[in-house]
Amino acid sequence: MSGVAAKFKIMPEDVDTDLNALKQKIKSALPAGATLNGEIVEQPIAFGLKALIVTVIVEDGEGGTETVEAEFEKIPGVAGFQILELDRI
Repeated sequence: MSGVAAKFKIMPEDVDTDLNALKQKIKSALPAGATLNGEIVEQPIAFGLKALIVTVIVEDGEGGTETVEAEFEKIPGVAGFQILELDRI
């Protein structure tokens, strides 16, 4: 079975959110079968707010990124997220 690389943009709740702690929560929240690809990158948005860019590899099966998305929704400090790219690998 092939895999899928999903690049997410994760928005913190506010400017004062500890991004290093949020990065650790994201890494810990990855479900079984999902792996982090590369580093979590900070992307400036505006007025000091930074988004986190995360690329996750998941199996190309039924549900795709749904389990990863469900875990990201549960993380304290995450205001929202979106998928920027999906690529089959």
